[in-house]
Amino acid sequence: MGPVNWIAVVLAANFAVAVGIVWHGPLFRTGRPLLEGRAEDGSRNVRSYAAVVIVMLIGAAMLGHNFARIGAETLTAKPWLYFMQSGGIALAFVIPAIWLTHARQATEPRRRLLDCTFWLAAYLTMGATFWALG
Repeated sequence: MGPVNWIAVVLAANFAVAVGIVWHGPLFRTGRPLLEGRAEDGSRNVRSYAAVVIVMLIGAAMLGHNFARIGAETLTAKPWLYFMQSGGIALAFVIPAIWLTHARQATEPRRRLLDCTFWLAAYLTMGATFWALG
């Protein structure tokens, strides 16, 4: 196992947050910004940027460990593994969890689709960051 690229982990997490800010803001205008929301009583509930980054850091650290286990030689020979691994984790684990959560809450299909595709875009962005810094 090679070393984890911690610089890529931190950058990947921050790039994924940036994708989320753009995704939920100017790109699709979901009305639900990534960094703030509404409390149950309707008042504004500002969420911390640090909390969002920590959540993305967990996913990025797991990807970094995964790429370290695969090894630099294999990743150099097969660079598509960055996208297969990051996209595969999003498709196999993250998106089904998000979809089921939205289904339990009877969220409209458009919002489900936007949230699920955001997570795919975020994980592919993290994979691209590791590829670029690999």
